[in-house]
Amino acid sequence: MKFIPTAISLLLLLAIPAPAHAATDVTISDRGGYSPSVTRSESSLRVDMTLRLADIKVKSEQQLVVTPALVNGDNRLDLPAVVVTGRNRALRDSREGISLPAGAASYRAGKVPAEIPYHAEVALADWMLDADLIVADSLSGCNCAPLTGGSELLATVDLRPRIFAPQYEYIAPKAELAKIREAAGHAYIDFPVNQTRIYPYYRRNPVELAAIRDTIELIKNDPDYTITELTLKGYASPEGSYANNERLAKGRTEALREYIKGIYDFPASLLRSEWEPEDWQGLVAWLRKSDLPERDAMIAICTDPAFDGNDDGREWRLKSRYPAQYRMLLSEVYPGLRHTDYTVRYTVRTYTSTDEIARVMKTAPSKLSLREMYLLAQTYQPGSPEYNEVFETAVRLYPAEPEANLNAALAAMQSGELDRAARYLDRAGDSPEATYARGILAAKRADYDTALPLLDAAEKGGIAKASEAKSQIHEIIKRLPQ
Repeated sequence: MKFIPTAISLLLLLAIPAPAHAATDVTISDRGGYSPSVTRSESSLRVDMTLRLADIKVKSEQQLVVTPALVNGDNRLDLPAVVVTGRNRALRDSREGISLPAGAASYRAGKVPAEIPYHAEVALADWMLDADLIVADSLSGCNCAPLTGGSELLATVDLRPRIFAPQYEYIAPKAELAKIREAAGHAYIDFPVNQTRIYPYYRRNPVELAAIRDTIELIKNDPDYTITELTLKGYASPEGSYANNERLAKGRTEALREYIKGIYDFPASLLRSEWEPEDWQGLVAWLRKSDLPERDAMIAICTDPAFDGNDDGREWRLKSRYPAQYRMLLSEVYPGLRHTDYTVRYTVRTYTSTDEIARVMKTAPSKLSLREMYLLAQTYQPGSPEYNEVFETAVRLYPAEPEANLNAALAAMQSGELDRAARYLDRAGDSPEATYARGILAAKRADYDTALPLLDAAEKGGIAKASEAKSQIHEIIKRLPQ
């Protein structure tokens, strides 16, 4: 639209500012620093300004019509006009029944106030949210013949809702000096009563020994792994004398150590063994999960410090007070307390090439550190399926690591999966980055009362991006319907 300078171009001062709470945003034409107020509610748009028309000369036969309007492309809505009419023109129009435009405010020439407060409120339409506010004037003479006219841009309005689009603050995990990992299991080797010699084909021993060998060989035969320690810890069940149980636990653990040593060419320093004569902790764990009516009383005996150093007395008290339950323990529980726990500790080599990391990611992601997976993610477009998959894999492999949970939460937020992001943030720790992420999540849920204090705290913690996120929220709040 072409705007033509009007007779009132220098006399319009748009001087009523927007209320502090109003949703308003206008780009103003050069009018001496004054601006209109354009606000909205859920269903209406309001325009306020001050008109100064007193100095405009309107002769007795003339009429000036000043009409503000909202314009956006082919859409136009004229707002109520302000009309200044000369004396003779007013008398003639009255005799002839000529009425003013609907809703117009009328003034007699020579009696115009120095300042005319202008207010208009109209039903809101979407196109008005980014319209131009203009003012048009028309000066006509006798017989309503037009003399001059034109229009001028007052302001460009932008009340469109803002989309919250924060920057994300991922954490780059620190590189591990050594990627130390463990593989652990429980072996239930069967021994003849009171013996400590292993019979490889006795009862279920073939299966139990094969499980140990499989664990060792899976690591030993992988060129990316180096075994650094193999630990065995043997347990006996509490029945019988403590001295005999100590003999059995030690002897059976050493027997398994010699079995492994005879198969693999491990240096002696790599194999470590220890034992616990009676597995009272295992018994207590079983009791806590059971529904025995006497469970709590039996647990009290098993954990009574009065029997520390006297496990034979502890067992006698349990057996004498609860003989029926004790017989059940002997047959159903105690066999499971005779076990050897084994732990294979090993290192994984470090991968430095992202091409190699990508290959390992496809075949054996558990070999990768959080740092390596983070480096791989940087080669993908943020928000892409490949990018998100890296962080999902990282948190699946390292579910207790705050950095993994935080990065997975951010990736989920970028994909719009806010509930999943919230679950990860529960385990993301209390770092400034985690606080910032929780602020972003609250803002994405339109919970600005929660978001702003979190972002304040994150900014104080050194997260510079929090300032921009807060600015965006304030802009969104400013444009909310009042």
